[in-house]
Amino acid sequence: MIDKHYINRCTELAKKALGKTYPNPLVGSVIVYNNRIIGEGFHKKAGEAHAEINAINSIKDEDLHLIPESTIYVSLEPCAHFGKTPPCAMKIVELGFKKVVIGAMDSHDKVNGKGKKIITAAGIEAVAGILEKDCRELNKRFFTYHEKKRPFIILKWAQSADGFMDKNFRPYQISNSLSKQFVHQLRSEEHAILVGKNTALHDNPSLTVRETEGRNPIRILIDHNLEVPENFNIYNEEAETIILNSIKNSVEKNIRFIKIEKENSLITILEKLYELQIQSVIIEGGRFTLQQFIDQNLWDEAIILKNPNLILENGTQAPDFKFNPQKTENLRDTEVLFFSNSAFD
Repeated sequence: MIDKHYINRCTELAKKALGKTYPNPLVGSVIVYNNRIIGEGFHKKAGEAHAEINAINSIKDEDLHLIPESTIYVSLEPCAHFGKTPPCAMKIVELGFKKVVIGAMDSHDKVNGKGKKIITAAGIEAVAGILEKDCRELNKRFFTYHEKKRPFIILKWAQSADGFMDKNFRPYQISNSLSKQFVHQLRSEEHAILVGKNTALHDNPSLTVRETEGRNPIRILIDHNLEVPENFNIYNEEAETIILNSIKNSVEKNIRFIKIEKENSLITILEKLYELQIQSVIIEGGRFTLQQFIDQNLWDEAIILKNPNLILENGTQAPDFKFNPQKTENLRDTEVLFFSNSAFD
């Protein structure tokens, strides 16, 4: 029970960096001596110190001598390889912690049990699988990417009470300003955002974060024949942008054109995004693009913003999506419905 309490604190800390650690996972760490936290930290950004190192560095000088009698808790197995920072598992061994408690094991092929093995080989007790489901949920993007070899996929759209995404096939504000902030917060937390050609032409979206603080996701446009004019918003310099097309490969400032085949394009697109190390993507495309992902069962979560008081009568119909929401929240007069393709385990 005590171990669960401290691993839960690890996940709380890790969540502070949501959207900022790509391609690294979210990790929190807590150091405990005699039921007292003497150090804690989390991984803040790729290339910077990992959670365990930040927790170690937070220990006050007068408590450093307590390390050999302390337990270090970490939400994900300590790394075992040299990257931009040295292996955390070796640092734990070097300092001689009494015990290591791990939330979830790391399925990345460079770790995958090696971190724990280094620790136990040094004679340090190591326990894994504490609140494992919560720790895997925390890093559902990371685990999906490494285990399914594709990004974590979130479908998102807004619709009226009678199931339309626009009015008379022209852009229409369906949700309120509060839900708009929610959408921009969502964008800031995910690695990339994807739309099809029709949405870009129809709505001329910027696909950036404006209603809240946060990083812009990588913008991805599917435009096989390069029909979207380069003076449209998606071509501005506000964010890194990838144009998936069937014509050319080139890099022009912040725009990267990547040539792909039209055949089996959805699978090809996901394979390409995996190669580009994109761990999560919001599909904000129109009905056609969204329906492709739904029909091929290539989605992990879906978020529908529904205005129950708005009747549009005519326009683009929302995707055919026959699933029950896991939960519903209200943002004033907008309902936000959350769906999961299956519980992440």
